[in-house]
Amino acid sequence: MKKIIILIFLLNFYSLAQQFKFAWLTDIHVGYPTAAEDLQRSVRDINNFNDVDFTIISGDITATGTFRELSLAKSILDSLNKPYYIIPGNHDTKWSESGCTDFIKLWGEDRFVFQKDSILFIGLHEGPRMRMADGYFAPEDLRWFDYIVDKIKNPNQQIIFITHYPLNEETANWYEMLDRLKKLNTQVVLFGHGHVNKYYDFEGIPGIMDRSNLREKNDLGGYNLVELKNDSMYFFERLSEKVTKPFWAAIELHKIKKEFSNSANEIIRPDYSINQKYSFVKTDWQFDTGFTIGSSAAICDSNLFVGDASRTFYSLSINNGSVNWKYKTGDAIYSTPAIKDTYVVFGCADSSIYCLNTNDGAQIWKYKTDAAVLGCPIIKDYTVFIGGSDGNFRAIDIKTGKLIWQYSGLDGFVETRPAIYDDKILFGAWDQNFYCLDANTEELIWKWKGDKEGTFYSPAACWPVVSEGIVFFAAPDRKLTAIDIDSGKELWRTGKYKIRETVGLSEDGEMLFARTMNDTILALPVSDKLTEPIWVTNCGFGYDISSAQIVEKYGIVFYPTKNGMIYALDTKTGKIIWQHKISNGYVNTITPISRNKIITTDFDGKIKLISAE
Repeated sequence: MKKIIILIFLLNFYSLAQQFKFAWLTDIHVGYPTAAEDLQRSVRDINNFNDVDFTIISGDITATGTFRELSLAKSILDSLNKPYYIIPGNHDTKWSESGCTDFIKLWGEDRFVFQKDSILFIGLHEGPRMRMADGYFAPEDLRWFDYIVDKIKNPNQQIIFITHYPLNEETANWYEMLDRLKKLNTQVVLFGHGHVNKYYDFEGIPGIMDRSNLREKNDLGGYNLVELKNDSMYFFERLSEKVTKPFWAAIELHKIKKEFSNSANEIIRPDYSINQKYSFVKTDWQFDTGFTIGSSAAICDSNLFVGDASRTFYSLSINNGSVNWKYKTGDAIYSTPAIKDTYVVFGCADSSIYCLNTNDGAQIWKYKTDAAVLGCPIIKDYTVFIGGSDGNFRAIDIKTGKLIWQYSGLDGFVETRPAIYDDKILFGAWDQNFYCLDANTEELIWKWKGDKEGTFYSPAACWPVVSEGIVFFAAPDRKLTAIDIDSGKELWRTGKYKIRETVGLSEDGEMLFARTMNDTILALPVSDKLTEPIWVTNCGFGYDISSAQIVEKYGIVFYPTKNGMIYALDTKTGKIIWQHKISNGYVNTITPISRNKIITTDFDGKIKLISAE
């Protein structure tokens, strides 16, 4: 950090003239069929340019963020003759088996800042971390950005900002970064994600999207060469080892900070007006951890329990949000805890499973595995069942922390919360399979695989629900599936409603709930035959890919969208009882306390008690 401060102070003495060239790669996607070869060709090509000073890489380094893919990408990129600066993209963070830690272990950081002549380059990604959602600038990353720019003394310091998503509604809190950049002498925003060369206008700030390095349907992959010359910036598409095309975009570099328009008809910001309609819904209290929360809270008596990305596990009072105690782990926590008596259990990206005393946070035991533990535990009697990222699913004695059994047949990590029915454990993994294990012996009773090939279609994020001998779940293939638990026979499977990863079950086990990808939540009768819905409610939330689950308790169906809108529906009729918007970003699966009170956690790092009375 000291080096960063010195670097920024020195910038105030540089002249404003500059003339240099850099290569810009994005959406490399190592893990796809031709990706490694395409990257090797581009690296060789860049090394042949003596006048390229450095390379920028703006995210999606891999297909699924595995250590193997990241390591291969790094081994290729490290052969660049000149420096390179790199950030992750959503493919590196959403499907990360390490809980987004391997990227930092390999490259030392997942953000960057450096200067070249009079230009300050700042690189920062938007995740999303571990959950299916829009891009989102984490609170801890926004603080880092603020720290960097607060040290700049020259108000006319020229800045180029590099990120992965466009700074529009594809990034849930785009406005938080855009409002910051508009206060600075921002020249341009460089980003990827869309795989094509394209010009954008972000409220007056130029935006340039870079093509993917993949060849895709063409013979060659490619990238952009960017030249700064005579106070202008030129973008040239380069087909690796073949040809540089004429510049396709150019922007003027301004030495003096310009004023950006704030005309109301040009500015789009999140709409919270729904909270006026349902004004009886209030936030009773709020606790701000300051770090990404990617898990739900568990409750016991008058206390709640949850962890965050700062390596901290909290116990808070439900009455007023005060901290009872907190416990430091070795890395980020994305595992929703489970509680039995005075035992609270959760997994951690530091490769451990923790069991703490609910009363004082004292460690009862810690079980070390061989990789991150991102799965959520479930407890039956005094046995903890939990999946990890090391290919194993475990049963552990909750009192002693001793391993009871270990199933080692997984080929992908586990993030879900398992379901248990009689003596069977049911869960999906990021290896395309859904598993049924004997809870007593670890024996594989059956496993199921969908009809679409590929890791991305794995039934892994959905929390499966069980009733009347049937397990229900939805995968990213937009299909809802029902399987007989005893036999593993597929009872029915439908893509009619375009349901992705989000389901729920009524407390009485008679109704199955699901969220479609556009506007609606529906209820189906629990049955071995697919029948017409009991009700379908058009909630009007638009396109939604959130991996948060539906929870029904006390006759109310609760669901939070990817943009922070919470819905409370009547269980019997589907009628909307209330809505309340608490964020524009991802909200984790709701934790109900009563019919009128819920606990929420979110990517903003906030824990809230919401009441509707």
